[in-house]
Amino acid sequence: MKVRAIFALVFIVCAGLLGVAFYMEHVMGLEPCPLCWLQRFGFMGVGLVSLLAALHGPGEVGVRVYGLLLAVTAGAGLGVAGRQLWLQNLPADQVPACGPSVDYMLEVLPFMEVLSTALKGTGDCAAVVWRFLGLSIPGWSAVFFVLLVIMGLTMLFHRGRVKNWLVG
Repeated sequence: MKVRAIFALVFIVCAGLLGVAFYMEHVMGLEPCPLCWLQRFGFMGVGLVSLLAALHGPGEVGVRVYGLLLAVTAGAGLGVAGRQLWLQNLPADQVPACGPSVDYMLEVLPFMEVLSTALKGTGDCAAVVWRFLGLSIPGWSAVFFVLLVIMGLTMLFHRGRVKNWLVG
C-alpha cells in the first residue's frame, strides 16, 4: 500500500471518529466534557497531520517526520484519554466536583486557564454515559490513539518497511 494511501486512510478514520463524536453529541444528546473536547482536538490533530502527508506524498525522510508528528499528536490524545479513564475509575468519594461547560469557560476565562482546568478534569469527565463492548468513550479513544501511536512509530523507526511502502 502506498504511503499516501496509508495517510489518507488515517485521515478518514479520524474524520469518522469525529463524526461519531458529533453524532453522539447532537443526535444522542451526550454533552462532551472538557477531556472529551481535548480528545477531539487530538483526533483533529492526527487527521490534519495525515491529510497534509497524504497531499504531500513525502519521501522517506518526510514519512519519518510525519510519523513523528502523528505519534506525538496521538500520544497527547492518549494521555488525555488515560486521564479520563483514571477519573472514571476513581472511588465515588474521590471524584472531583462537576465544573462549568467548556463554552462557559471559554467565554469567561483566559485560554490557558481553560486548558489547565480541562486537563485536570471534572466530575463530568468521571461519568460513564455510554459503553460499547464494555469500553467507555475514552476507552475507545485510547484504543484508537494506541493504534495511531503504533502507526506513527512504525513510520518513524522501521526503515525497511517505509521503503516498501514508498515503492509498493
